[in-house]
Amino acid sequence: MTGQTSGAPVRTSRPPAAVRLMAGWRETSRAARLPEHLDRYGPPPLRRRGGRRTARWLADAVTEAGLTGRGGAGFPTGTKMHAVAAHGGTAVVVANGMESEPASSKDEALLSLAPHLVLDGAVLAAEAVGAQVAHVCLSRLRPRQIDKVLAAVADREHARLDRVPIQVHALPDHYVSGEETALIRWLNGGEAKPVQAPPRPHERGVRRQPTLVDNVETLAHIALIARYGPAWFRQAGRPDAAGTMLVTISGAVAYPGVREIELGTPVGEVLARSGVSQAADAVLVGGYFGSWHDARDIAEAPMTGDELRRLGAGPGAGVLVALPAAACGLTETARVLAYLAAQSSRQCGPCTFGLASVAEDFAQLAAGRAGDALFERLERRLGIVSGRGACRHPDGAIRLAASALFTFAADVSAHTRHQPCAAARAHRDHGVLPVPGPRPDEGWR
Repeated sequence: MTGQTSGAPVRTSRPPAAVRLMAGWRETSRAARLPEHLDRYGPPPLRRRGGRRTARWLADAVTEAGLTGRGGAGFPTGTKMHAVAAHGGTAVVVANGMESEPASSKDEALLSLAPHLVLDGAVLAAEAVGAQVAHVCLSRLRPRQIDKVLAAVADREHARLDRVPIQVHALPDHYVSGEETALIRWLNGGEAKPVQAPPRPHERGVRRQPTLVDNVETLAHIALIARYGPAWFRQAGRPDAAGTMLVTISGAVAYPGVREIELGTPVGEVLARSGVSQAADAVLVGGYFGSWHDARDIAEAPMTGDELRRLGAGPGAGVLVALPAAACGLTETARVLAYLAAQSSRQCGPCTFGLASVAEDFAQLAAGRAGDALFERLERRLGIVSGRGACRHPDGAIRLAASALFTFAADVSAHTRHQPCAAARAHRDHGVLPVPGPRPDEGWR
């Protein structure tokens, strides 16, 4: 037994030094069945008798480990767990596997290959905060993923592994439907649209109960911390940014895909491991709510929230896209802005009118049909829309647009003179960034 934290688990195995989220992925390339999972990581830790109070050891361990959310916000996970548990009574846990970010595939890979690690984390977190159910929210456009998770849940039920039931849900696939208040609204019988806070989920969420919403990668890390402890977790990363994270790398790289990196690894090193093209001169960091940066300026920046924020960036959903030399950053941004405008939930003016106008202005700029007047109007609209939405959707889109205007300033100058770059002329109909095409409206429920 650890003997360090009141109510700590009975240690079930010695933690292998190199075990992290991707352990065994390359060997199997398929979902680990329950026996394989238990052989790889050991069984979930055994809780001492004593009920809910002693179960809260995990929130303390997660806090000591320094785990932050891996879904985009980067909020301290232990703080969230303590906030939910502090309300007393019955709580709810929600595992967010929606992965609405088109440029990210880390959560899909994790759920496809290590579903039991996520489910371990969901159940352990539920015990820690006093929840009687753990909900797993997935996109209904990924039926194979849903089937794999359901099969994993069935295996666990057959083995009578869990003390908390797991419910799997298939939600509408919209960009904003992965926002935590949208999940809660849907689980409460409403539409999968964001709700303006307060109250925050930890105060009143599913069925008006305190609710812990965590990204599936975050929950998988919780499962490892529960087994091996905070000191082991801190063996990777930096003192101020502990652990590992999954990153989706694409664009001008020889080996695109999902990689697990230590927090604090420089952006340039992460890209180099994936065989980045030396001709790539710009990088999208964080996804479609992220920002564009000159590849040379961002190369030495460590992949941590605090370090990237100093450059106006953030790890977001763990996305890095190296822009090929033959592509136009303004054209790519225009494509994404049009997608984000179409993905609005139409609940407030900044999205319904402002974001659509910004997307149209950007499309004109990318096409070389802009003059100084349009550029001035675009800059003015960016300032008006930012910070005024009911959720973070318009803010994220505006951040992306503003970063493109700065990073691709030379192209902006040419485009406003009705001289679009050669890359823009050559790549009007297809692009680098994945933008889902039109599909039948599936509604919000």
